Amino acid sequence: MTARTRKRRRSAVETSDAAMALVPCSPSPWASSLPEDLLRLIAWRVLEGEFLDYVRLRAVCTGWRSGTVCPRGRGVTDPRFHPRRWMMLPEGHGLHPGHGKLGRYIRFFNLYTGTFVRAKLPLFRNHCAFDSADGLLILQRDEDTAIRVLHPFTGDIADLPPLATLLSQLDGDLHGGESESLMWFLIRHNVCASVSSNGAGITTVMLLFHELSRVAFATSRDRHWTMTSWKVPCHLRPLSSCGKLYVVHKPATTVDAASHVLQIDHPVPDEKGLLGCSRRQPSPPRLVATCPPDILRYPLYLVECDSEILVVGHSDTSFSGILVHRLADLMLGRFIPVTSIGDRALFIDDRSMSVSSKSLPTIMADTVVYTHPRTHDFKQYQLGTGIWSLPIDECGMDGFAPGPCSLIHHVMCCCIRNIWNKGVIYSKKEYTKSGFLVWRVKRKFRTAGC
Repeated sequence: MTARTRKRRRSAVETSDAAMALVPCSPSPWASSLPEDLLRLIAWRVLEGEFLDYVRLRAVCTGWRSGTVCPRGRGVTDPRFHPRRWMMLPEGHGLHPGHGKLGRYIRFFNLYTGTFVRAKLPLFRNHCAFDSADGLLILQRDEDTAIRVLHPFTGDIADLPPLATLLSQLDGDLHGGESESLMWFLIRHNVCASVSSNGAGITTVMLLFHELSRVAFATSRDRHWTMTSWKVPCHLRPLSSCGKLYVVHKPATTVDAASHVLQIDHPVPDEKGLLGCSRRQPSPPRLVATCPPDILRYPLYLVECDSEILVVGHSDTSFSGILVHRLADLMLGRFIPVTSIGDRALFIDDRSMSVSSKSLPTIMADTVVYTHPRTHDFKQYQLGTGIWSLPIDECGMDGFAPGPCSLIHHVMCCCIRNIWNKGVIYSKKEYTKSGFLVWRVKRKFRTAGC
């Protein structure tokens, strides 16, 4: 194989267009003899495991391509094609998405397989990333604050109204540059997004604004965003999963108070796909599970792992141990802790995620990695042994400036929404200065851009 051919194949894997085609389809006697119903069954099973494996299956031959559903054009509106296990990789070194040195390419990595894919996304020239929901990117366009939902591998986009339509619905005096700048900061700081679609191809997005304790919603057919008439109870670290939002609320300030897991469902659009009227508003958060203090101590964290939602908390007030429960068990009143999560590791911060240690050798299996709430140190807890340790060495705790960073640094950056899209790599030094950093961002905030 010539060097030119190798280069052509390598670039095909790295671009989103080629990821949809990979290699030219070639006839195969065995492939063409496969019954269509069996082919479709196999294809859907493959899609349950990995989106790009489904793309590769369709690239085997012309018959397989024509006998299976093309994801392009359905990447956003059909939840089956959402790339749930993929996350946009923080590059570090100030290389935020859209930086000129990246050549319009964005890298993504699979949390379970460790696969890296490079996609060409020119949108980042005038868009910034708000959040990631089910692997889809929630973008804001700079010039008019319009929100767009992007599938990074198919290129499909759902357009939603400008976020600026929310300003008139918010309480407070917005006259004067300083007031409006502050309001934009409150809107954009720690946004948690949730995406859902119906069979008619209408995309609905809910945005939970942590600083405002409010939820805004709109569909791809609306002309403006609508703010809910109710507020979200005081909460920490919301979770977006399969078109729903989950938060943990502690109704009392006493140590012995139980914690509540609340669920926020998406509103149902009318027959025209609109949500503007009050009757179409999402219902207020509803209680789905209660965690007694003798079972799980606050603070609690929610994380999705292998299609299940896990509730992670502490065993006592000294935070000496960590316990994990399935939300489905807690909803039924069953308080049976999960003793092992296998080869998974749970990373917990503003955004929580599960990562496989099989393909990511620097990550230890059956662990919880987070910033300890009492000592504020970056810690790792092994569920099987109950042993605390450092996930990286002491040198790595303060970051590398400049120099290589471990994959754990990059994964942790994905969990911190405020630096995930800034080209900044997690370090203990920067994390402890987060209050100062937030103040500095607030002072520099402008209406256009994130």
